[in-house]
Order: sequence, then structure tokens, then C-alpha cells
Amino acid sequence: MTRSANSSRSAEALPYRIELWHAESHETIERVLARAVTAQLARAIFQAARDEHPQRRITLRKGNRILSDTTE
Repeated sequence: MTRSANSSRSAEALPYRIELWHAESHETIERVLARAVTAQLARAIFQAARDEHPQRRITLRKGNRILSDTTE
């Protein structure tokens, strides 16, 4: 399966990101787990990611602002 340039741009336009951080370093994002269009959906994905990775740092971000962080 390949992504078109348009689908990549569409995903990047979604305002919320759920990020998984490296296990050894809390200074580097390992990968973006998901993007979401609404806060409600983003929070549900964030909670599911917390359940799946209980020992890892996960953040929910809108733009540059962190809305939720598992280290808090």
C-alpha cells in the first residue's frame, strides 16, 4: 500500500497528534502513533495508547502545545 502526496498532506493537517517517546530518552519522539481531527477522538486514542504502552511516555499535542502527558 502506498500513500499519495495528498493523503500525507491531509494527515499532517489534522490538528491533534498522539506521540510515543523513546523508552530510554524522554527527549526524542519515536513516532507519531495517530493524528485526529477532534479533541474527543484524540483523547480516546491517547487513553488507548496509555493502556497499550503503560511504561512509556505518550503525549497528546495540538500544534506545539502539549495537552496531556503520561509523565504528569
